[in-house]
Amino acid sequence: MAPLRPLLTHLVVVLAPVGLSAAVLLLVAPKLQPQQEALQPALVKALLNPPQPQAAPHAPAAVVELPLPQPAKAEPAIEMRVMLQQGQQPVLLKTSGAALQHRDGRLWHQASEALVLGCKANQLHAPNHEGPAELWLQPRPGLPITAGGERYRGRLRLLCRGNQLTVVNHLPLEDYIASVVGAEMPSHWPAEALKAQAIAARSYAMAHLARPADPHWNLGHTTRWQAYSGLGSESAPGRAAARATRGLILSLNGGIVESLYAADRALSLEAHGSLGASMSQQGARSLAEQGYRFNQILGTYYPGASLAQLERG
Repeated sequence: MAPLRPLLTHLVVVLAPVGLSAAVLLLVAPKLQPQQEALQPALVKALLNPPQPQAAPHAPAAVVELPLPQPAKAEPAIEMRVMLQQGQQPVLLKTSGAALQHRDGRLWHQASEALVLGCKANQLHAPNHEGPAELWLQPRPGLPITAGGERYRGRLRLLCRGNQLTVVNHLPLEDYIASVVGAEMPSHWPAEALKAQAIAARSYAMAHLARPADPHWNLGHTTRWQAYSGLGSESAPGRAAARATRGLILSLNGGIVESLYAADRALSLEAHGSLGASMSQQGARSLAEQGYRFNQILGTYYPGASLAQLERG
């Protein structure tokens, strides 16, 4: 477990069901300046909050409906670090005038056209430009960045280790979730299935925020983790699902559920048998078409879990 660092922001997770004890969760509140290192996971408190009285669910009695926690009083600023590329291949950047900066914020190169950035002997380099081992690509406000043919929100960190180039996308959690929903589930599926997918994706992301795959990034962009294609996989229904469930995650006994999911029941059962609870995406669609709400769908696939709300402390 990494020690607390001076600039950590504390997040409070408010748990809904009665009977769960207070616990500590490992979350990350990265620094927001492009010249700064991403922070390691921080200790945060989990507070018990009884669920509010609710009307009886309209679903059959056998269905478990997860109570909804109180809305967040203040939302946390959480930044995901998604590895987009790692290897000896250079990356093609389309910057639209974005600035390539040193770690301390000094300008290295201001590009107005496409730029190929490679890595050799611990140095990043572009045609006629030799650089340091680390650079940040900071876009103009409101503009995306194009890397390797895909457009992304947020900013890019480029790292050179030997001859290996690593490209990491830093972006707000909810922008990441909106893209994952569109990449993992067809946007024409029922809204309640998309909401269930958003919460499962957010829980999975938070688990990897607490337990990153690498010191420099939390998780990758492929289905080895969960699919993410930046703006290319965003859609209006996906953004709506992320917005409607903003900050909601699955929790169990005071910890974050690494909410696995798979395309169909067979794959879901295989994952459940070896890795724990897993949601069938086709099953979520079917339940939504039968009128189940997202918290009933999640209650079906993650027995014993509860919904928790991320909140700034």
